[in-house]
Amino acid sequence: MDEVLSEQEQVRREKLARLRQAGIDPYPARSQRSHTIAQARQLFERGELAGDTVLALVGRLRTVRVMGKSSFAHIEDGSGRVQIYLRHEEVGPQAYELFTDWLDIGDFVGVQGTMFRTRTGEVTLRVQKLTVLSKALHPLPDKWHGLKDVETRYRQRYLDLIANPEVREIFVTRARIVRALRGYLDSQGFLEVETPILQPIYGGAAARPFITHHHQLHQDLYLRISDELYLKRLIIGGYERVYEIGRDFRNEGVSFKHNPEFTQLEFYEAYADYHDIMRRVEEMIAFVADEVLGRRQLVYQGHEIDLSPPWRRLPLRQAILEATGIDFQAYPDAPALAAVMRDRLGMQPDPRSNRGKLIDSLLGTHVEPNLIQPTFIVDYPREISPLAKASPDNPGLVERFEYFIGGMEMGNAFSELNDPLEQRERFLEQGRALEAGDEEAHPVDEDYVRALSHGMPPTGGFGTGIDRLTMLFTDKASIREVILFPHLRSRE
Repeated sequence: MDEVLSEQEQVRREKLARLRQAGIDPYPARSQRSHTIAQARQLFERGELAGDTVLALVGRLRTVRVMGKSSFAHIEDGSGRVQIYLRHEEVGPQAYELFTDWLDIGDFVGVQGTMFRTRTGEVTLRVQKLTVLSKALHPLPDKWHGLKDVETRYRQRYLDLIANPEVREIFVTRARIVRALRGYLDSQGFLEVETPILQPIYGGAAARPFITHHHQLHQDLYLRISDELYLKRLIIGGYERVYEIGRDFRNEGVSFKHNPEFTQLEFYEAYADYHDIMRRVEEMIAFVADEVLGRRQLVYQGHEIDLSPPWRRLPLRQAILEATGIDFQAYPDAPALAAVMRDRLGMQPDPRSNRGKLIDSLLGTHVEPNLIQPTFIVDYPREISPLAKASPDNPGLVERFEYFIGGMEMGNAFSELNDPLEQRERFLEQGRALEAGDEEAHPVDEDYVRALSHGMPPTGGFGTGIDRLTMLFTDKASIREVILFPHLRSRE
């Protein structure tokens, strides 16, 4: 079927043909640049450019104003924007016609000339030479209204980045967050490593995996849902502090805080427990705030938040009791807890949920939205924490915490279970749940148990989502705003 072009697109195609007919390559292989726009402006404004210094700048045409034999325009590169000024007698008739008749907003050009300041005070390049670098065949979003449609912004992120400079800044901040996390962990003696993304057995979290198939090996493989079990193998192997920042994949629903493909930091530290990890986490996040924001206070969705340590520690039992009036310790099995959840709170819990998942749903529904200031919720049910060490004071609980900021769960940590016999029994319990239909239950990983049987020192582990940290630091309520290319339903 023939491509249907708009009137603007047809005009641009005609200009493209005219360029080629005139012997002008609309997509040359080379360009010449002596300075970024930001560098050129800084040198000029500091008085470090002689009046006759010729600069070569490049960028996308963002505005054009033709006034007879002279024209003004703005070009933009990755560092900023600058005005350019062309006169017919200075650039020559061919180049001037090229600019006024054959180029459009959105095209990339190279310009050479000298810097000056107009009567209105605007820093400007007086063009001596103009070169076409790339002809744009589609128009940019409307310059006055920008790109506002959320669906289009996510599906065509390149247009979002062109039209909305503040969006570009989100991903600059994201990169700075990752760099700061690396800087902190490297300074503390952690080793950055890489572990398999394709795994024969998935594990390390409660999630349904994506499945793929290796044809030569005739083997189903899973995209990892967590890095945990491989990182702990490295602790067993003799490294004492390791971390990884990488992609994980969970075959679950999409929401304002969930994307099937996401970026996670996990670190593991030998001879540490969950109390040590709490201290490290609050110190690390404060360090990131210092590096990225220059302060430890931020505003998220209208709430003023202070990331300065120490953060509040709150037992899960107490948090749920204060929020709902329900003491889950008084309800030793799932049916009893589900009944009180229905009677007192009007909740309709999934009848397949075990007691641990019911407790977790109380946390998510009635506690999490109110945890605005940084808070560690500690001591979780054993049933939903198969990789965490049991509490010495209460074998029904484990030494686990999640941390919350801005009404959102941000990360998860344990004192890691290092008893291989108990770990195998926990896996078998999870395996029975998996066979009973719990798609998020942990499969039995005999190789990990074998590794653990060689001895793992007391260890604390932690994981946090880079996407949610970026949401927090950029005041964005949706994870799709902080992932360059979020997963979307296919268009019909």
